[in-house]
Amino acid sequence: MSSSSKASERINALLDENSFVEVGALVTARATNFNLTPDRTPSDGVITGYGTIDGNLVFVYSQDASVLGGSIGEMHAKKITGLYDLAIKTGAPVIGLLDSTGLRLQEATDALNAFGTIYAKMAKASGVIPQITGIFGSCGGGLALVAGMSDFTFMAEDAKLFVNSPNAIAGNKDTDTSSAHNKAENGSVDAVDTAENVLAKIRGIVTILPSNNEDDAAGECTDDLNRAANAVAANAADADAAVKDIADNYEFFETKKDYAKGVLTGFIRLNGSTVGVVANRETKLCPCGCRKASRFVKFCDAFEIPVLTLTNVDGFKATENSEKRIGKAAAALTYSFADASVPKVNVIINAIGSAYAVMNSKATGADITIALPDAKIGVMDAKHAAEILAEGKSADEKAKTAEEYDELQNSAASAAARGYVDQVVEPADLRKYLIGAFEMLYTKREELFTKKHGTV
Repeated sequence: MSSSSKASERINALLDENSFVEVGALVTARATNFNLTPDRTPSDGVITGYGTIDGNLVFVYSQDASVLGGSIGEMHAKKITGLYDLAIKTGAPVIGLLDSTGLRLQEATDALNAFGTIYAKMAKASGVIPQITGIFGSCGGGLALVAGMSDFTFMAEDAKLFVNSPNAIAGNKDTDTSSAHNKAENGSVDAVDTAENVLAKIRGIVTILPSNNEDDAAGECTDDLNRAANAVAANAADADAAVKDIADNYEFFETKKDYAKGVLTGFIRLNGSTVGVVANRETKLCPCGCRKASRFVKFCDAFEIPVLTLTNVDGFKATENSEKRIGKAAAALTYSFADASVPKVNVIINAIGSAYAVMNSKATGADITIALPDAKIGVMDAKHAAEILAEGKSADEKAKTAEEYDELQNSAASAAARGYVDQVVEPADLRKYLIGAFEMLYTKREELFTKKHGTV
């Protein structure tokens, strides 16, 4: 199989059958330096056009590694930026299928400027249309920024992603910093899989996202709206099981699964409408988890996707490395929740200490706060509080103090009595209460201060 057929076959495998329409097929390079002639650069190394995924319009470009390594030059970039212009005008996602050696050396500063024009278009499109990237071969140098500026990036198992080539990094002998699994673990890509499954994941996320920031990501629900959430009732602290249990048809599209695993992010549908989910797998928030959740919430807010949080925290990760970064990272997450104007619902499983305020608390803007009956909500764990309040007393007295503290200060009932919790809901009923909450919030409008943008 030639590289050229790979570029075309990736498009055909991605899109609905017979839906692809090519644009700019006759474009060739203009430069003639170093014996580079136009007849050697068919389509200038990138196939561009539009088609549909499950009936949804998308624009797609696929780099052709058989033409000068799929390298980016002036006309190559012009085809991609032209595609972006069409996508922005029509309000449809852009999907890039990357397989390139990077900048085209034969075109020198023209190629360097070409990279800049792509970055500028991506910046203009950010928050207007979804930008999705699949990496199937080499994605190095300046091209790595295209993956970094995308909203979601998926990577084939044998692909390479790097800014600096691994052999150019001092001391990098035993670790391939460009490998797919390395990039998944550090959060540069959302998932790693076979090339075939990468295309399937791109199709999957396109069908669950809105086409643009003014579109409505809603469809028909084929699941029972009143179905009992049995997995939540069995173990609400199991974030993976709980999220799938409340979702329509138990379907959950996870993002950045291998990065900052203590925090779970992804998309579900509730009564057919797309909802972004942030949940705690671990009770200690870490810097990477905060950053992961912060960017996810910003994406949801940009595209009018409601946000659901399943909060189960009792503090911040206490390590030397974490302490260096946690303050700024937690501030970024707090800001993202507070700044987001989309409907926000928080389900409290446990919420102890200032970490609770970070996780979409009512004080930072949650529209509806739901607590499970046995949730602990307070400033400090009861046992630790008893050590302070009953200092010098017997173990029995400390235990009694802890019990009283839990009831008076840390219970869902006490939080509800102060107005910090709107509803106390049985775990089995959680799905139907969430559907009701988001339906009520569907027409939410929130007046924001006039400003260019925040700085956190």
